Parts: sequence; C-alpha cells; structure tokens
Amino acid sequence: MGIHNPARAVADCFKYRNKIGLDVAIEALKEGWKARRFTADELWAAARVCRVQKIMQPYMEMLAIE
Repeated sequence: MGIHNPARAVADCFKYRNKIGLDVAIEALKEGWKARRFTADELWAAARVCRVQKIMQPYMEMLAIE
C-alpha cells in the first residue's frame, strides 16, 4: 500500500512527532515541498484534518521564505 496523499503523510508525521521525532517530520515537510508533492493549500487542509495547524505553521512559514 502506497502513500496516496503526500500532504496527509507529512501532517501525520507532525501528529506523531513524539514517536518518530520532530526532525523526521521537518525533513518530510522539506523534501515533499522541494519535490512539489503538494501545494500549501493541500498541506494546510491536511494539517487541519490532523489538528496540527499550530504546530506546523512556523515550519510552513519557514518554507515560504526559502
């Protein structure tokens, strides 16, 4: 079974950051963004579903600057 929604996979990484590590979640966000696997809107929608908007917001802002 593959990943059907990369934005959701990144949001899940932030949701389970205490188990897998915040560094893993940040790396998933950076790599997915660099590879253009999702748009900012898709990522924000996935963050809303996983209830991690406040946690992801600073990292998403960091990507907007790069």
